[in-house]
Amino acid sequence: MTRPLIPLSILGLALAGCGQSGSSEAAPAPAPRPEATAAQKLVLLAALPAPYNTADLDNGRRAFARCRSCHTVTEGGPNMTGPNLWGIFGRTAGGHAGYNYSPALKAAGFDWDADRLDHWLQNPRSFLPGNKMTFPGLEDATDRRDVIAWLKVETGFVPAGPARPAP
Repeated sequence: MTRPLIPLSILGLALAGCGQSGSSEAAPAPAPRPEATAAQKLVLLAALPAPYNTADLDNGRRAFARCRSCHTVTEGGPNMTGPNLWGIFGRTAGGHAGYNYSPALKAAGFDWDADRLDHWLQNPRSFLPGNKMTFPGLEDATDRRDVIAWLKVETGFVPAGPARPAP
């Protein structure tokens, strides 16, 4: 008994559904990580270098409220008036993809760390003249410390050393 042959066009369509289609569409973005628990955030806070390990995360969250109209902090979050801040620590200034930075920030030539962010938050205009950020700054050093610690905990920062929170 002979079996009927499956037309190649049908076989091709069936196989196309099993693999990559060859279309130019980008693969969907990976799902964001689940938010860290309060306990995980405290472990991460404790692993930060001084003085950030003694920061008040609730105060940092409240102080950052002044920044929320321009910045998002979630993984894969959108750029707004300012760039998304997920992964800010260690990122090259003016280097977040998809954001239109000022020429001053594009040419800054440094990577963001806590010290630079502290000076930026104190007075963005004097820290880097010619940038387009209109925020006048955070005068209070405690608020700046707390915002920086909060950003480290909320934006995917991984401290060096053995005291890392579980994923």
